[in-house]
Amino acid sequence: MTSGAVKQRDRAQRRPRADGERTRGAILRAAASLATVDGLEGLSIGNLAAAIGMSKSGLYAHFGSKQELQLATVEAADRIFQEVVVQPALAAPPGLARLVAVCEAYFDYLQRGTFPGGCFFAAAALEMGTRPGPVKERVAAWESGFAALVRGSVATAIEQQELPASEDPDRLAFELHGIMLAADISFVLHDDPAAVTLARQIVRQRLGLGNGGNPGDSRGGGPSPA
Repeated sequence: MTSGAVKQRDRAQRRPRADGERTRGAILRAAASLATVDGLEGLSIGNLAAAIGMSKSGLYAHFGSKQELQLATVEAADRIFQEVVVQPALAAPPGLARLVAVCEAYFDYLQRGTFPGGCFFAAAALEMGTRPGPVKERVAAWESGFAALVRGSVATAIEQQELPASEDPDRLAFELHGIMLAADISFVLHDDPAAVTLARQIVRQRLGLGNGGNPGDSRGGGPSPA
């Protein structure tokens, strides 16, 4: 076989794989959106097939069971979260700037309606918290990772004297996480962007930035302890 024929064959083999991956990605994006409305337990191959206009047999080719579909959906939601929240936050300098960027990216994730039911993981954590198994474990691992990102940014900001030394990283991270979840609940229940605007203001005031301060303004000493 000539080298040209080999290349043609390889391209032909790669094309179906790439098409299959795109199809699977589109299915999982739809599944993640559906799960924020119907819940992960309400997510089945049957109702997903009906929602996206695909045959059950076509979906079974991608997912062999409901649990496999749920786990793949959680992974897809995590990839989206990493892309729209975590990666933009990590582009900011470590410390207070990154801490603010994490919160701002999370609020943007809510406000632009990434998922119709608000934060995928906030909904999944409440739903799966009392259901032991691999899906709960995967959601819990996500929560631990996001909490560690927030806490680590707080700790670095304290080390860099951008926040008072009296701040407790665990407590402040818990507070900020709570504000983000409260914004999610209010935004979803009332479809009111004012809830997100208020949450942004509360976060900046809690970090000593006022309503429009720049994280860099507090470098070199941080806000004075109360």
